Amino acid sequence: MQKKVPSLRFPVSKGDRTMVGAMARLVKVEHSVFALPFAYIGLFVAAGGWPGWRPFLLLTVAMVAMRSFAMAVNRLADVKFDRKNPRTAGRELVTGEVSLRAAWVFAAGCAVVFVGACAGLNALCLALSPVALAWGAFYSLTKRFTWLCHFVLGSVLGLAPVAGWLAVAPEFALPAILFGCGVTCWVAGFDVLYACQDVEFDRSQGLHSMPSRFGVGTALALAAFAHVDAAAFYLLAGYAAGLGWIYYAFWAVCSAVLLVEHKLISEHDLSRINVAFFTLNGVIAALLGLGTLLAVFLK
Repeated sequence: MQKKVPSLRFPVSKGDRTMVGAMARLVKVEHSVFALPFAYIGLFVAAGGWPGWRPFLLLTVAMVAMRSFAMAVNRLADVKFDRKNPRTAGRELVTGEVSLRAAWVFAAGCAVVFVGACAGLNALCLALSPVALAWGAFYSLTKRFTWLCHFVLGSVLGLAPVAGWLAVAPEFALPAILFGCGVTCWVAGFDVLYACQDVEFDRSQGLHSMPSRFGVGTALALAAFAHVDAAAFYLLAGYAAGLGWIYYAFWAVCSAVLLVEHKLISEHDLSRINVAFFTLNGVIAALLGLGTLLAVFLK
């Protein structure tokens, strides 16, 4: 009679599962779709093809850890405002689903994981890891003193293609920098759109943003200008990287999607802001990433 082998599974309590889910919602883990494709763009273009499993996995871990760290710090920095804003009253730190202590521990853990992943890549990535963490945390303070906060946020995500490049080629190169500038302008543009929801609240709290400083109409025009710049940088990046017609075809589609994004909302109708902010920009990131990979492998 065969002896039954005991299960090696460890019990996970309902409370643990609830906490994991709440933490994932806190940092909006699904928003990693905005940064990861651009990190892979830098990685695959620098490698000229498949970079190997080690840099691919380490970069993925580093990017998710860095983004989660920055988002957790942002939520912690803004919790006093989130308690006052009806739109953010359901966030996890406000409702108590996640405690302040747990969020700080989570942020610290993400920072450690990020530095460890960078150390596994190369010496330059390790040396730059504290700078990246500091810049990611600094963004959360900028809304207190400058309406350029959208571009600071953009520059944090703009590090993604540069990080991907450095993961396999530890030197700063023009294509990576151009892609980074494109991401900076792209993120700044759609962050301006998102900030239009809070224009009156920001003014009442003395917070800075383009909509609160210039009004929604002007802010939407500035966001459109930022996206024109983003499209131009992506075009130049493709040229500098020597990518072929496949990339340019996907670039054209992404540029068209950006145009649609600005057609969806207006100064007097922000009802489709979630479609413009998350859905369409997720499509842009995925399409540009796919177009780049196809251009690299079919070159």
